[in-house]
Amino acid sequence: MAAVHREVAKKYEADEAFELPALTDLVLGADDARATSDGLLPLAEGTAARQRLTATYFDTEDLRLASAGLTLRRRTGGDDAGWHLEVPAGADARSEVRLPAGRGARTVPDTLRKLVRVHSGGAELRPVAEIVTERTVRRLVDPTGQVLAEVADDRVTARRLLPLDGSGDAAGAATSWREIEVGLVGGDPHLLEGVDARLRADGLTAADATSKLAHLLGTGAVGTDKRRPRPKKATKLTAKTPAGEVVLAHLRQQVAQVRSQDLPVRLDAPDAVHKMRVATRRLRSALTTFKPLFTAEVVRPLRGELKWLAGELGAARDAEVMRDRVSQAVGTDDGNAEHGPAATIADQELGQAYRKAHDRVLAELDGERYHQLVAALDGLVATPPLTERAAAPAGKVLPRLVARSFAGVRALVEDADARPAGPEREELLHDARKAAKASRYAAESVDPVFGQDATTFAQAMEAVQEALGEHQDSVLTRERLRDLARHTSSTEAAFLYGRLHALEEARAEQTQQHFDDAWTAARRTSVHRWLR
Repeated sequence: MAAVHREVAKKYEADEAFELPALTDLVLGADDARATSDGLLPLAEGTAARQRLTATYFDTEDLRLASAGLTLRRRTGGDDAGWHLEVPAGADARSEVRLPAGRGARTVPDTLRKLVRVHSGGAELRPVAEIVTERTVRRLVDPTGQVLAEVADDRVTARRLLPLDGSGDAAGAATSWREIEVGLVGGDPHLLEGVDARLRADGLTAADATSKLAHLLGTGAVGTDKRRPRPKKATKLTAKTPAGEVVLAHLRQQVAQVRSQDLPVRLDAPDAVHKMRVATRRLRSALTTFKPLFTAEVVRPLRGELKWLAGELGAARDAEVMRDRVSQAVGTDDGNAEHGPAATIADQELGQAYRKAHDRVLAELDGERYHQLVAALDGLVATPPLTERAAAPAGKVLPRLVARSFAGVRALVEDADARPAGPEREELLHDARKAAKASRYAAESVDPVFGQDATTFAQAMEAVQEALGEHQDSVLTRERLRDLARHTSSTEAAFLYGRLHALEEARAEQTQQHFDDAWTAARRTSVHRWLR
């Protein structure tokens, strides 16, 4: 099983003349729990350590991993020798997947190949660079001896193993540089900010490259994934822009989001399943709402496959929401002091349900069906199957299609209002929620053209969607709580589920008013003035 580490660090360029300043007079702020009564905590410097790190970097011949911001290497030397896959995780942060070095110095482990397949496209991963780092590590420690940060002074020697243009087999000449990296260990971001201010005051500047490989390759060598078209220079979308171009701009964003969330989902990053599911739903919704702009025989199978993927992601997302919803309900219940062990059992049962659902998602992401879908999405945006209607001006075509989506919401709501309370009415309200979400997505996708009018409409649809969502979530939660109560082995947990069921019933009574208010606002003339 791969180990995942989160790292927060800052990297700087330095020349040979630069001398690292003493950092022992930095102090932590008064908000640090270890601060003394005067609000200060002096730092000390541990014994410097010297390391020699030798790393071989792997990528496809056309550098698809580098194009996606990923770095894959096998490193010897130092405290963390082995295989490393670095994944961007926000400003100054990255997640690092680590595996033991093993014996195969030129064969990427199967676990890592699966993790990057959506980016590599299954192409061979081969050595593309060798980098040797002579590192001096200085550790900043607090008075108890705990290491708060490490300052690495690196002298780097690197060479390419593949030519940038793919025209031959000769490796590039060796190149050398120096860089400084400051990484948090047991400290907080305030410490990193303090070190950053000191180093910048002494003349250092932030490194342009995010990794040593990126420094070696240079920006011109990255972004050469030939499976996808190079991004076009952004052009302003207007009412005169062809309708197909407006919708394609939205589709490209969602395809990129599916790709970008692939690794976070695999690593179980917070909210990753939700983000990939939303992107999948937005894609399917756009291909449905704007289907007159696309050739039916091409997009119809895609809509079916997107529905499949959204369903697989939905099972994991629903389990995650249920776990968090019950946990929150327990925490806010006035009688929660009585729950104790029952709450622990409930958390374990719901956590197990989420892990089972997430494991199923991972199995599907490793399957051919998923990778064929990603390839089809790449093809959709690379060579879009547009109809003649897609060439018409956006201002003439798109508002009518958005208006049609709202008409579907209205018909479902009116049908539900005519039904008595019961399963049929609940099903219609559930369908109305999905239709409102599709109508919201449609307006958001054309927002770059229609501006505030589209934004106002989308916000109104979101309010309707959320009100109906509150109602539907309560219905599903009560069903799930009844099921949990029937199958739990704990009498105490069964009682807890029953109490939470009663709380959900009370909550459900409030959702009708929320929906009535949202629906009244959504039908105002001012919300629809741009639809014609």
